[in-house]
Amino acid sequence: MSTISAFTSLRWRKVATNPIVIVSIIAVALVLVGQLVSPGFAAYGQVINMLRVASFLGVIAIGQTIVILSGGEGIDLSVGKVATFAAIIGSRIMDGRDANIVVGVVVPLVIAVILGLVNGLGIIYLRIPPFVMTLGMMGVVQGLMLAYTGGTAAGRAAPALTNLVNGRVLFSIPGALFIWLLLGVVITGLLRRTRLGWDLYAVGSNRTAANLSGISVKRTVLGAYVMSSMFAGLGGLLLLGYTESVFLDLADQYTLPSVAAVVVGGTLISGGIGGYVGTAVGAIVLTVLESLLTTLNMPNASRIIVDGVVLLLLLAIYGRQKRLRA
Repeated sequence: MSTISAFTSLRWRKVATNPIVIVSIIAVALVLVGQLVSPGFAAYGQVINMLRVASFLGVIAIGQTIVILSGGEGIDLSVGKVATFAAIIGSRIMDGRDANIVVGVVVPLVIAVILGLVNGLGIIYLRIPPFVMTLGMMGVVQGLMLAYTGGTAAGRAAPALTNLVNGRVLFSIPGALFIWLLLGVVITGLLRRTRLGWDLYAVGSNRTAANLSGISVKRTVLGAYVMSSMFAGLGGLLLLGYTESVFLDLADQYTLPSVAAVVVGGTLISGGIGGYVGTAVGAIVLTVLESLLTTLNMPNASRIIVDGVVLLLLLAIYGRQKRLRA
């Protein structure tokens, strides 16, 4: 009986210290606090709206999760600019017409893939550190945007894209949430149930061992950066559908939060441990926290401080879990 009790206790302890469980509890707690300080904060419509806003960060953070899982100090600081560039190109091509929607989606995604390919090639073959390479790419994309737009973003989303993102489907849930859910299921299955995902975890855990096991480290890392830019581009297009129009810093604010969502979700920053479910919950926590701080009319400087404190507290909690962080 004592053995069974010890096993049960260990099991519950493992669940209680799981990062996904921790951030889920924090998300619920934040919603309850919001309801206390501002009745209506936890209303169904308000919660759905917060989840819709979180979906854009969540989609962009898919690629960030993959890059960080690949190890090698992986990070992609260009996702915000790539997302904005994709939205600008898409809006210019669509120009408010459904007839152009296919081209307006495909072309931005292809360009995003090319940008990700350049990132990956620079990191793998030129051996430029990911932080430096993607930071440089951020500047390059900014220059491309200015050259493409002449300093003024133009065009509009196709009505079909707007309806897809904002249209209420089931239980008044907008399409953006269904898209996010579908992508989340696909990516989680890809990471956990396919050779591609297993290779990614192996490369992130130990590149030397992965290489000796016959895994193509270069191809895996290259694929990670390509997918990061592709999902950034997709996130930018979803943002375009949400806002209907674009501006030159449309998705800039998603760059660092996309990294924070991954870390808050429990993915090891050095790679090899974690997954997308935690990232998705992390995106929700960050969005709910931002909504709560906005409701409290907190100044922007104070919001940044609170965001930083929350991130540091979670990292401190995770850092005490040797089995998780080793």
